[in-house]
Amino acid sequence: MSQQRAVAQDTTTYKEKYGLRLGVDLGKPLRTLLDDNFSGIQLVGDYRIYDNYYIAAELGTEKITFEGDNIETFTNGSYIKIGGDYNAYENWLDMQNAIFVGLRYGFSTFSQTLDEYRIYTSSDYFGPDIREDNNETTGLTASWAEIMIGIKVEVINNLFLSANVQLKRRIGQNSPTNFDNLAIPGFGRTYDSSEFGAGFGYSISYLVPFFKKARD
Repeated sequence: MSQQRAVAQDTTTYKEKYGLRLGVDLGKPLRTLLDDNFSGIQLVGDYRIYDNYYIAAELGTEKITFEGDNIETFTNGSYIKIGGDYNAYENWLDMQNAIFVGLRYGFSTFSQTLDEYRIYTSSDYFGPDIREDNNETTGLTASWAEIMIGIKVEVINNLFLSANVQLKRRIGQNSPTNFDNLAIPGFGRTYDSSEFGAGFGYSISYLVPFFKKARD
């Protein structure tokens, strides 16, 4: 009798879900509420194509006001990031959690507005010389590559919470003629001495299962 039960367990087939997972980055709306210099939203999605491999994308829009010591600019634009993820976590049966590594190519289109700037003088005897400009440059673009490391946890059936960190490197950009891009939608803050940037995200998403496949 025990041998029959053992045979039945050996022939059991476990199936895993394949489908489209869609969600929203929770960090963008939260930052919009807390930071007067930022407004944005980002949609996230991935699709499992084979075993532990996923195609993935993020689509968003941002408005960023940068206030420096001598300059104030306003950035407005949208972006898309496309690439793939690899899940390095071996799930237990009927679990869909992930510890993943991802690669993305990012592309942004945006405008830059120089709101005001300060003219440098060797003396402040007459007070700071601040000029208002409000000159907008449209049609700007930027591209970058990024590596992403994160986790996804299924909190209830098909509903996931996720967190990740990102390291980015600019590939190319064009800038206004009279100042540099101080922020790029999707990429974030830029620095003159470096092509690199960093970011993080945390999102909620829902998996729409299309079919199930036997676990290898």
